[in-house]
Formats: sequence, structure tokens, C-alpha cells
Amino acid sequence: MATEQPQKGLTFEDVWAALMETRAHIEKTDEQVEKTSAAVAEMSKKVDRVTENVGGLNRSMGSLIETLIAARLWEKFDEYDYNLKRAYRNVEIFDENNKKCGEIDILLSNGEYVMIVEVKTELDKEEDVNHHLKRMELIKQYPPAECKGKKLLGAMAGGLVDFDVQDYAHRVGFFVLELTGESVHLIERPKEFVPRLW
Repeated sequence: MATEQPQKGLTFEDVWAALMETRAHIEKTDEQVEKTSAAVAEMSKKVDRVTENVGGLNRSMGSLIETLIAARLWEKFDEYDYNLKRAYRNVEIFDENNKKCGEIDILLSNGEYVMIVEVKTELDKEEDVNHHLKRMELIKQYPPAECKGKKLLGAMAGGLVDFDVQDYAHRVGFFVLELTGESVHLIERPKEFVPRLW
């Protein structure tokens, strides 16, 4: 009959070896965490740079669209005999405390009328039209020098124009323009269209 061998207990050396192995594993894990943290920080910097560049690109694209739309824009309203030969860009609006409270992308004027044009890279949200409606009220309340004593008209322009937004803009009395290739065209108005005066 076989006799049972007494189980050998853990020796100090066994425990010490296990502790050293665990310590080495922890140190290796710490190194990996540090490398990962450094990589994440570096990646975060790269993402920030890309985001900044994309933001700059968006601003550049918006500025380009605005420049293309502004070129000889007054001609688009000749059929209405507005004769809007004076053109201004980025006209600031100031309240009674001389605090800037808005900006006009493009302002066309003559002795009687002023056309306030809001330019969007993509005109695809009704809220853009609503924002321009509020701007028109703001201009009426705090008219820049070129607007004082004149009838205000409004227009929306975009590199791309959503049909539903175009329809909404016409319903509230705005002209709508769209960039097509290298030129801009005044989108055909519905028969019932009446330009709103402010």
C-alpha cells in the first residue's frame, strides 16, 4: 500500500521568486501604460492640428464661396431695377453702446435700396434663414451708415442650396442665389414671390 507523501509548503524562496516575477510584470505594465499614454498624447496633438487645419479649411472655403458670390453680384438684381452698384463685404453692426452685435457678409446698395446678403457654404437648414431674419431686424434697429434711411431687402446665397430651404427662404421674402461652377445665379422665384422690405 502506497503511503502519502507530505505536501511540501511554500518556502521563502518560492514566495520571493513569485513576488519578483509579479514586480517585473507590474513594471513592464507600467512601461506599457506610459508608452500608451505618450502615444495617446501625441495622437491627441495630431488630432488637434488636423481639427485646426479643417477649421481653417472651412473658413477658407467659406471665404472663397463668399468671394465667388460677391463678384458682380449686383447684376443679378438688374431685372428688378434696383441698380445696386455699391458693394461692401463684412460690414459690422454695432448697438447703441458701440458693441459689435452682428456682421453682414455682403451689402449691396444704391440711394434707395440696400440688399443684405447672407452667404453659406451650404444653405441646408431653415435655422440659417431664421438667423438671417433676426439679422434683418437687428440691422433695422442698428443700421450701419450705408443702410440708414434706405429700404432693406434680404437675400440668402450658398455654394449648395437645399430645395426645401430655398422654398422657405422665398416664402419669407428673401431672394436666393446659388453658386454654379464659376458664377452665381439667382434662383427662379415662385410666381407668388414678393421681396420683403424691412
